[in-house]
Amino acid sequence: MKGQSRNLRVIAAVALLVGAVASAAPAQERWNRGQNVQPVFEGWERNDDGSFTMVFGYLNRNYQEQPVIPVGPNNRFEPGPADRGQPTHFYNRRQQFVFTVRVPADWGRERDLVWTVTHNGRTDRAVGHLWPVWEIDGGVMRLNRGTGTGQGYADNQRPVIRLEGEEHLEVTMPDTLEIAVLAGDDGVPSPNPRLAERRVRRGPKSQAMVDPRQAAATGLAVTWLHWRGPGEVTFDPRVPEIGEGGRAVTEVSFSEPGTYVLQAVADDTVFVTPVNVTVEVKPAAAP
Repeated sequence: MKGQSRNLRVIAAVALLVGAVASAAPAQERWNRGQNVQPVFEGWERNDDGSFTMVFGYLNRNYQEQPVIPVGPNNRFEPGPADRGQPTHFYNRRQQFVFTVRVPADWGRERDLVWTVTHNGRTDRAVGHLWPVWEIDGGVMRLNRGTGTGQGYADNQRPVIRLEGEEHLEVTMPDTLEIAVLAGDDGVPSPNPRLAERRVRRGPKSQAMVDPRQAAATGLAVTWLHWRGPGEVTFDPRVPEIGEGGRAVTEVSFSEPGTYVLQAVADDTVFVTPVNVTVEVKPAAAP
């Protein structure tokens, strides 16, 4: 029964994606910009305290455009607070398991949590619920992230990550900012050289924000993401080397002033754990 339930979850997820793609532009036609962003409900997880975590992702149908959609009428959750920690900067194409929303133990199976996104004149919704068929476990994560169903995953724990320093930082353009995080893992699963060398079928404009191949060589990787804020953010490097004590350092630059949220994600090829840092970028001082 458990195996059948897992297969149903995978089939349901595939059916959702196929249906979403089918409703877009004509088959085989690629759009660099001007298309919508479809939010996606990925499923839900159980928490030890009895609460539940709903997991969301999205499909940005543009191959180049990475829109910024602030929290508000065009990027909101219902019911409750419109801001549930969702991104406002959307990377290209299909991005899975992007963020989570915790709901209380008494949420109930019939109550929905709806994420609504409007872009380029189209409004799309993802409806989250606690139906049993949508429960996520380690097997579902491995299948969806392409890390296999073999042995070696028993008792796998999520990686850990934390900032080295403050959660709120400031920088004045055009200066860059150095940010360090400390990441760790239980060593499960072990490094997977075959996964690290696997070719990506999708083009460079549609690669995942967090690619499990980056963690496969060593068993753990840290990837930096532009989560919220205007303009462009450059990470050097985007996937920094993890050194002694789990310390990973990257240098960040910004194209324009504003308030940004950056996210560092620890990935063990199966599970991911994020940590956020807010950066206030001030304009260059007048000469």
